[in-house]
This record gives sequence, C-alpha cells and structure tokens, in this order.
Amino acid sequence: MKKEEFIALGISAELAAKAEKESEKELEGYVQKTKLDTVEAENKTLKQSVADRDKQLETLRASAGDNEALKKQIEAMKQQNADQEKAHKAELAQMRLDNAVETALTAAGAKNTKAVRALLDLTKVKLGEDGKLAGWEEQMTAVQKSDPYLFADKKAKPALRGFQPGASGDVKPGTKVDMSKMTYEELAAYVENNPDAE
Repeated sequence: MKKEEFIALGISAELAAKAEKESEKELEGYVQKTKLDTVEAENKTLKQSVADRDKQLETLRASAGDNEALKKQIEAMKQQNADQEKAHKAELAQMRLDNAVETALTAAGAKNTKAVRALLDLTKVKLGEDGKLAGWEEQMTAVQKSDPYLFADKKAKPALRGFQPGASGDVKPGTKVDMSKMTYEELAAYVENNPDAE
C-alpha cells in the first residue's frame, strides 16, 4: 500500500511512511497477476505447439518413402504452423489488451469491472507497444459521465471506529476533553467514537 492509502485509513504520516516502506519490501519478489496469467497462457500454448510438431515429425518419418508426397506434407505443415503462430499472436495480443483494460478499470475505481467493460466500445481501444491504451480516456470519460455510480468515490474517506493506530493518544482514560476548542467535524467525530462522553 502507498503512504496516502495508509493516511486515508487514519494512520499518522510518520507511521504511514514506515508502513509504505515495509509494504514495498514485502512485495519486492511478487509478480503482477496479469503478467503471471499471460506467461502461463503462453507456456500452455507453446507446450501444445511442441506436441503438435512432434506429432508432425512422426508422420513425416512414416511417409519418408515417397518424395513428392513428403514435399506436399511439408508445405501443408508449414502453412498449418504459420496459421497456428498467427492465431497464437492474436490470442496473446487480446490477452494483453484484456489485462491492460482490467488494470485500467481497477485504477479508475470501477466497482464492477464487468459492468463497466460492457459499456465500453473496446474496438476503439488499442494497446500500444509501450503498454499504454490508446483511445482509453475518451471511453472512460464517457462512461464516468453517463454512469458515475459504477465508480468508487475517490474523495470518500473510510469511516473508522474503535482504536486507530497512529491516532493521538493525548487523551487519557478518565480525563475530560475540552470540546469548546473543537471544530464541528472534530466534535462530531469525537462524539461518534465516544458515545459515553459528557
């Protein structure tokens, strides 16, 4: 988690900075799930391709007697392999686009990525070589304007109750707090967190 997220949870800036460093240390060896999914899918496809080509070689060995038939088989296999390679590249490109869209939807605060994705015209969105989505901003702006309820309010601060790590511990149990010096928001928060306060 980032420092700002810790602060939003009610942790002091000093503790939030320390927590952010520890969080970064903890996540150093981790790989993003989208990257792992892409590599696993590519690995599965490559294993299938190797198995298919092994089968093709066995067929070639069996028909090695007729030279003309062998040439025709080799040409057919070359075409088949080229078609498989093209389909594999298209599948990987689609998977990368899907992962980039999913990541962008999460970053935009979509509450339900499937619902938001259904409202987008993904034919107008392209994934560049740099990993950035072209045409994305126009699509997202239109959906956020037409259906804002599908996105989390980034300004909303989560309401925490009970013990808050990093909160000021100046008030000792059994002592009175001078409520006359509090702002309305501070007073409301204090009374909400301390319902038995006088």
